[in-house]
Parts: sequence; structure tokens; C-alpha cells
Amino acid sequence: MIHATLHQLKVFETTARLGSFTKAAEELEITQPTVSSQVKQLTKTVGLPLFEQIGKQLYLTEVGKELLTTCQDVFTQLDNFEMKIADLKGTKEGKLRLSVITTATYFIPRLLGSFCLLYPDIDISLQVTNHHQMQQRMLNNQDDLYILSQPPEEIDLKSQSFIDNPLVVIARKDHYLANVPQIPLEALEAHPFIMRESGSGTRRAVQNLFQQHNINVKVRLELGSNEAIKQAVLGGLGISVLSKHTLTFACHQDLSILDIQHFPISRHWYISHLAGKQLSVIAQTFLDFLVDRTQLMKV
Repeated sequence: MIHATLHQLKVFETTARLGSFTKAAEELEITQPTVSSQVKQLTKTVGLPLFEQIGKQLYLTEVGKELLTTCQDVFTQLDNFEMKIADLKGTKEGKLRLSVITTATYFIPRLLGSFCLLYPDIDISLQVTNHHQMQQRMLNNQDDLYILSQPPEEIDLKSQSFIDNPLVVIARKDHYLANVPQIPLEALEAHPFIMRESGSGTRRAVQNLFQQHNINVKVRLELGSNEAIKQAVLGGLGISVLSKHTLTFACHQDLSILDIQHFPISRHWYISHLAGKQLSVIAQTFLDFLVDRTQLMKV
């Protein structure tokens, strides 16, 4: 049996996760020599190298990868144990690790605010990312729950839809198509188009619709931010497609939703977690809260 302290395992897990002794020292608020010393002692205990350094880059060995997985399992179980103890005491304490797609920031903070009012002793770690980065976080098992518009099929997930996410065509308020009813889809071919970046769920949905109807739009700009797209539309650079959730603020009163055939594209927001993951008390509590609260919003 390997005799290693929890502190050594925590130092190793942080170093492996961040890929740097310096960054690990900063996160753990200890010195870099202490990090190096703890990793060295753990390596001696294991009996095989845990890291290899090529140039300035730190890489895990096969043994290191196995130990990292074990460490993550151990710390997850310890976190769950602490949460269960708090639950048995009649309180909800612990940390919720949540990763959300960029567009979800238009409504998730308000829901988190309501959740934290109910459970003030729960800490929230919120990561805002794109679909590609979120898939990587899923593969690394970095979060409890994920909120996104299109769960990847190549990752084994349990997903539940909880609210609609309609995609609409937007233009400047003074655009001559504004307020025109039942505009044919092919009319979009006559206008410069502003598209989300490659890999975006919104872009994939729009491209799928265009391909189904043999529509070829003139893409003037590709932008990776909803706010940047809205500013480009306001600047008269073209029209675009965004989630209706991004248009809820008064400052967007100069934008108009066009009445284009086949729009809005019907989509949903999903809350997902890895299929083999046992949700903590806190994660399950938030999942139930989110589904219940958004069901009430539909009534």
C-alpha cells in the first residue's frame, strides 16, 4: 500500500491539473520549493516518475495520469462526504462547479442569485466557455454540471432540457425588412451576413437550416461574441442570427427581429453531467432547482 498524505496528493493534483509548479504554488498559496519537495516525496513513495519535463513543458507519465484520476476520485468522494454530512445536519454546504456556454450568461446569473438566496452556504465556481472548451472540460471531468445548447453526441452524458432557446434573425431597427411579414428565407441571400465563429452551436444550427433549403448567404464577418455581433449589426454591417435570450435588455431597442420563414429555429437549453458521475448533494439540489424554477417560468 502506498503511504501518501492528502497534502501530497493535493499538491500533485494541482500541479498536474495546471501543468506548472509555479501555478500550483500560486493556487495553493505555498512556495514553489514546497511544491517541488512534496511532488518529489510522493514520486519516491510511488517508486516511478510522475512527471517528465520536455523543454519548459511539464507532462504526466502514464503512472502520473493514473494517479491524477485516482486523486480526482478521492477528492470528489471527500467533497461529497462533507456535503452529505451537512445535508444530514439539515444544511446545504459545499461547492458547486458549474460550466456554462457563453450565451447562457444572459440568464444563468439571475438563477444562480435566486439559488444562493435559498442556500447561502453554497459556493459557486462558474466557468464561462465555448462548446469546444466545454467538451475538453467534460473529458477532464472538471465540473459537476454543464449548461449548453447542444450536448455533444460523442461524450456519454445525461442531459435534460429545461428552457427554450429560439434562434432569431436580427437587423437594425431601420432596416427595410423590419416589420415586413413572412419574408422568404431566400431573401437573406441578398444581404451581408454576420456569422458566429466555427464550432458555435448557433452557427451549426443556422448552417443546417441553410443547407436544407440550399441557401447561400454572403458572410461578411465571423465573430465569436454575441455582443460583438450586436454591435456589428447596429453599425450597419449586416444581419445575423442570435439566441433570443441575448435580446432581453433595453439597450437593444435599436435592434429588430425579422419575420423570416423557418425562423425562429427551435432549440433548447440543456443541463448535463457525465453519465457515470454520481452527483453530489449540492449538484443534485441545483439541478432540481433549475428544472423546477424554469418550469414555473413557462407557466
